[in-house]
Amino acid sequence: MSPRLVSFTALLLLALAGPASGAAEDRSAGIPIKDLGRIEGWRGNALVGYGLVTGLAGTGDSPRNRATRQSISNMLAQFGMYVPADQVQSRNAAAVMVTATLPPFARAGDRLDVTVTSIGDAKSLLGGSLLLAPLRGPDNQVHALAQGAVAVGGYQYELYGNLQQKNHPTVGAIPLGATVERAVETRVLSENGTLRFVLADPDYTMADRIAGAINREGAGTARANDASTVEVAVPRDANLPALLTRIEAISVVPVQRARVVINERTGTVVAGGDVRVSMVTISHGELKVSITTDYLTSQPLFVRGLAPDVRTTVVPSTRVEVAEGGARTLSLPGNNTVADLVAALARVKTSTRDTISILQAIKAAGALHAELVIQ
Repeated sequence: MSPRLVSFTALLLLALAGPASGAAEDRSAGIPIKDLGRIEGWRGNALVGYGLVTGLAGTGDSPRNRATRQSISNMLAQFGMYVPADQVQSRNAAAVMVTATLPPFARAGDRLDVTVTSIGDAKSLLGGSLLLAPLRGPDNQVHALAQGAVAVGGYQYELYGNLQQKNHPTVGAIPLGATVERAVETRVLSENGTLRFVLADPDYTMADRIAGAINREGAGTARANDASTVEVAVPRDANLPALLTRIEAISVVPVQRARVVINERTGTVVAGGDVRVSMVTISHGELKVSITTDYLTSQPLFVRGLAPDVRTTVVPSTRVEVAEGGARTLSLPGNNTVADLVAALARVKTSTRDTISILQAIKAAGALHAELVIQ
C-alpha cells in the first residue's frame, strides 16, 4: 500500500471518528457558540478609495494613461501650481485603488490595514508611497484616510527584453496605513430588546441545540426562528457585554453532517459525519497509455557545404505503448462507512484519484448517502 493512500485512509478514519448525528450530547466534546456563528450586526464594512502612489523608479504609469496625468495635475493645483495634464510625462507615479475593511466597534483614531492595487499600466509599485487618500463606504461618506509607504512582496525588472519578476509587484499593502475618521454604529440589540445569533452553517437541528443550551444556562429566553437564526430575549436590567460573554462561552455539540468533499485538483477526499454506503458492487479496470518521444540528430558531416539546403535536422522518434490491466471487482455488504470502502479499495491498491472517481460513481448510483461536494 502506498504511503499516500495510507495517509488518505487515516484522514478519512479521523474525519469519521466522533458521535453520530443521533447520539446524545457530550458536553466535553462541545464547541463554544461563538465558533459556530456570529451575533447579527457584528460585521465588517468595506471601504474603497482612489489615490496616487509616487516615488516609483520609472515603473509607474506611462504617459498613455490620461487618468494618472490628470490626477497629478489636480494634485499640484491644490498646492498652487498649475501644470496642464498633457505636459505631465512622469513615470514615477501610478494610479491605484485603495481598499480596507472597517471592523465593528471601530472608533475614530483606530488604525486599519490597507491594500493598494494598480489600475493603470504600472509595472511595479516597489518603493512607492501612497499620498493621502480618502476611503469611502457604501454610504459615500469618508470613514478613513490612508497614507504611507507601500510594502510590495515582489519585484519586476526588465531591460532589452529580459524580464525578472517575483510574486505580483502591482499589488501592495500598508500595515496600519489608514486612520479611522468616522465610526460606523454597530447595534447588536434590536428595538424590541432581542438579539439574534446567526449560524455560519444553517441547520435546524443545530439552531434548536443552541437555543436549548442558552435556555439551560439561563442566559435569556432563546428560540430558533429558522435554520440560520436563534433569537434571544434579553432582560431589561441585563448587562449586555456580560450576557454576550456567557452566551458565547456556552458549549454545544455540533451536528455531524453527512458530507463528502472532493478536490479533484489535489486528489483530496474528506468525509464528515457518519457517512454510510449501501450494498454496492464495484468493477474497476485500468488502461495505461505511455507515449515516449526520442529526438535524434541527423548531422551530415561528409556532405556539409556541397549544397545550400544541407543542414542539421532533429528527427523525433515516437513510441506508443498501451497496457490494459484486468478489471478488479469489489463487493461490499450494506451499512458500510466511507472508511470501510476506502480500506477495501486500499487492499486492492487503488490510487487516490481512482477512489475519487469511484465515489462519484457510487453517488450517481444512489448508494452513497451523503452530500457530495466537488471543489
